[in-house]
Amino acid sequence: MSKHIIRTDAAPAAIGTYSQAVKVGNTVYLSGQIGLDPATMQMAAGTEAQVHRVFQNLKAVAEAAGGSLADVVKLNVFLTDLSHFAKVNQIMAEYFSEPYPARAAVGVAALPRDADVEADGVMVLD
Repeated sequence: MSKHIIRTDAAPAAIGTYSQAVKVGNTVYLSGQIGLDPATMQMAAGTEAQVHRVFQNLKAVAEAAGGSLADVVKLNVFLTDLSHFAKVNQIMAEYFSEPYPARAAVGVAALPRDADVEADGVMVLD
């Protein structure tokens, strides 16, 4: 199977040696997104705004790949402060609906650009 690189201006440009997403067959691997505004490449101010921006960025990449957040089957969330876990759940419910994807939430020491949150995922298209 060949791989197809997904790229959209509606999400931040890669800030390293990776693609926004890679599609292989009907599976799309969504790279980690932090709270960067795609137009300015500036970090959203505050954890809540960053969480919204992370899900907006993932949504943009999912759509560029021909899907939506409803097609995400696995989500990984990385937090520099696990006390924000409840807020992530609350905001996530604005972007995802049941049945929710499988998910892991992990506390980490630091993220790129001093982000508070990062999320990546796997999407399967029909």
